[in-house]
Amino acid sequence: WTSGFLPTVHQGVEFRAKGDPVLYLTDPKGMSRKGRRDVIDTVNQLNQAQLQQAGDPETETRIAQYEMAFRMQASVPDLMDIKSEPQHIIDMYGAKPGQSTLANNCLLARRLVERGVRFVQLFDKGWDHHSDIFRSLPGRCRQMDQPVAALIKDLKQRGMLEDTLVIWGGEFGRTPMAQAIAPDGKTQVAGRDHHIDAFSIIMAGGGIKAGYIHGQTDELGFRAVQDVVHVHDFHATALHLLGIDHTKLSVRYAGLDMRLTGVKGKIVDGILA
Repeated sequence: WTSGFLPTVHQGVEFRAKGDPVLYLTDPKGMSRKGRRDVIDTVNQLNQAQLQQAGDPETETRIAQYEMAFRMQASVPDLMDIKSEPQHIIDMYGAKPGQSTLANNCLLARRLVERGVRFVQLFDKGWDHHSDIFRSLPGRCRQMDQPVAALIKDLKQRGMLEDTLVIWGGEFGRTPMAQAIAPDGKTQVAGRDHHIDAFSIIMAGGGIKAGYIHGQTDELGFRAVQDVVHVHDFHATALHLLGIDHTKLSVRYAGLDMRLTGVKGKIVDGILA
């Protein structure tokens, strides 16, 4: 959940599946809203004095975090209440209020974007299929397909998809050949190993050309051989779609002006609408 080489003011906030979505979201007993506001105002006055004296950007981060935390105390409980959604929307996602599911998270992602949150990242674990792939993978795909499709459809029907870039991907690709595991020396359980030479990403909305496939692998699916997109090219394109010129975006870090795309990266024009 760190911000990498960006200042910590850009660090994300993790939502929990149970209890308070964000730690310490609820005021302590005996603390009123006005009392909480007074405490934050006083602390921020002290932080402002420290910022003017030392100029440390981490102090600026603390000021922003106090303010964001106060706003979140009022907005997050309503945000997390997906039971308030119409039943046909809940059914479209396959969401189950009160549970921890990808479907719930996809619906929450739409609610976050709808409220002006600029970046939302969802994690779905359980894709490390080194064994038993023929049994486990179809089930994971079914759990993924419905809510992801619903998210894109929901954004589109609300007129939000054209301004929202949806990116779906994993950590890496998977080998086209089977990975044999024989713990007892006899049983062969088919799986797939980690693979970096062929990797698929789905993108939708936000200026992406609809219904288009870019690039191609060899006949085995082992290497990308046509219209290969390097990770720097992908980052350059995503930044372009967000209105940022990757060649001009740099952040001072450890004495260097750092660029997300390093000294490389070109926009993949073929996927732009």
